[in-house]
Amino acid sequence: MDTPGRDLRLPPQPGARHGVVIPASELVERFSRSSGPGGQGVNTTDSRVELLFDPGSSTAFSDAQRERILKRLAGRLVGGRLSIVTSGERSQLRNREAARERLIDLLSEAILPPGPARRATRPTRGSQMRRLESKKRRGEIKSARRRPPSS
Repeated sequence: MDTPGRDLRLPPQPGARHGVVIPASELVERFSRSSGPGGQGVNTTDSRVELLFDPGSSTAFSDAQRERILKRLAGRLVGGRLSIVTSGERSQLRNREAARERLIDLLSEAILPPGPARRATRPTRGSQMRRLESKKRRGEIKSARRRPPSS
């Protein structure tokens, strides 16, 4: 579990052999009243957490990693910043931990290098013949449904 208020650590993985440490100064946490569980306490505690991170200006990533993150998370970025909102827990601390875990998961997924390129293959002669035979049979079935020519 990651401790709120500290540097964020991404574990070693493909694309980040030694892991990545995001300084706490690059993370912005905002708190507000949650609409989730908590009963009367929800009206008095700021348990909803919004964690903001700007991957484009982060010093934690290499240029290749940053490019991958910006490309893969482009749909989630608002004003160049990644926003994660959590309000599922009653306590602010647990929501902070959950938001940090979600950020770790998102960045870990986005940082992975692309998989191997697809090797183009050609259909075999047998599969081409089967495909054409199937098309001929289907055409014969359809032509048998037509009215016979009037003579």
